[in-house]
Amino acid sequence: MGSQSRHSAGRFAAAAALTLVGSAAALAGWSGLAVNRRMRLPPALPGRHERLRTRRAGEISLYGSTEAEGVPLLLIHSINAAANAYEVRPLYLRYRGTRPVYALDLPGFGFSERSRRRYTPRLMVEAIHAAVDEIRHRHGGWAIDALAVSLSASYLARASLERSDAYRSLALISPTGLDGRLSGDGPPDGHRGRDWLRDALDRPPLGRPLFDALVTRPSMRFFLQKTFGLSDIDEGLLAYDYASAHQPGAEHAPWCFISGHLFPTDATRLYERLRLPVWMVHGTRGDFVDYRLAPRVADRPNWRVETLPTGAFPHFEQPAAVAAGYDAFLASIIRLPAARPA
Repeated sequence: MGSQSRHSAGRFAAAAALTLVGSAAALAGWSGLAVNRRMRLPPALPGRHERLRTRRAGEISLYGSTEAEGVPLLLIHSINAAANAYEVRPLYLRYRGTRPVYALDLPGFGFSERSRRRYTPRLMVEAIHAAVDEIRHRHGGWAIDALAVSLSASYLARASLERSDAYRSLALISPTGLDGRLSGDGPPDGHRGRDWLRDALDRPPLGRPLFDALVTRPSMRFFLQKTFGLSDIDEGLLAYDYASAHQPGAEHAPWCFISGHLFPTDATRLYERLRLPVWMVHGTRGDFVDYRLAPRVADRPNWRVETLPTGAFPHFEQPAAVAAGYDAFLASIIRLPAARPA
């Protein structure tokens, strides 16, 4: 290479470096000056809202409506960049008048602790254990029904396997882990995290500005449209997600999600090990319609699998149909007595 070519290459590299530094500075400046990271965040759900201090999961947020009597129902939202208990709002409102119903903000989301730490399936399972222990303590030790959405279905499956006497039944909406890409036949209780990626993303000075760019309103609308499989999304969900993503520490759990730490290595095996009654429903539209491994559990006597012509959040699109299917499932197991600890 001649001296002129080397000189040109050097000028190009310097210009690229300056452009990169300038872009990073502009991103940090926009994020620091133009983005409100302390938006007003009201409770996602009506009823009692409290924070529980737990030994293994930190401080977790729990909603509860206990005016009615019956077997308690725990609802658990999905995992994404702006997840929170609003994702189970249609079901919470549907059942709060007929039975005790609770909803959990998992660690790193909603009103739960959002500190910078490694968020893994194990941490989520410990949060579920703590919430279930508290609910059972308040309701005479009876086993509960529990429902989880998407990736959280695998956490609920593991929690129930570890403490099967705590549950009467499980319900899974659009569960992750029965597809070709994120199925799990790997080591038990592991995750797919890449520490180098998390360390690169979740660190100052660019970690929070990059997250702020990820959770702009247009970006969040785009991802919700992929979830719903159409442009007509739930606007209340979008508004609450946006506010929830603009809180102090909101970036830490999502960066663990993006770097793979929240994806278990053995989700499919967890589902196959379940012996409790299980109800599963999923949609047929959008980006989350791969359930090629569902036949591994669908024909088992303790499973009931249904589909609806919706996206991955059928309880928002067709709440009556979801409730009807779930109620029919519960009616089929009602003859099974709820278990109390010995």
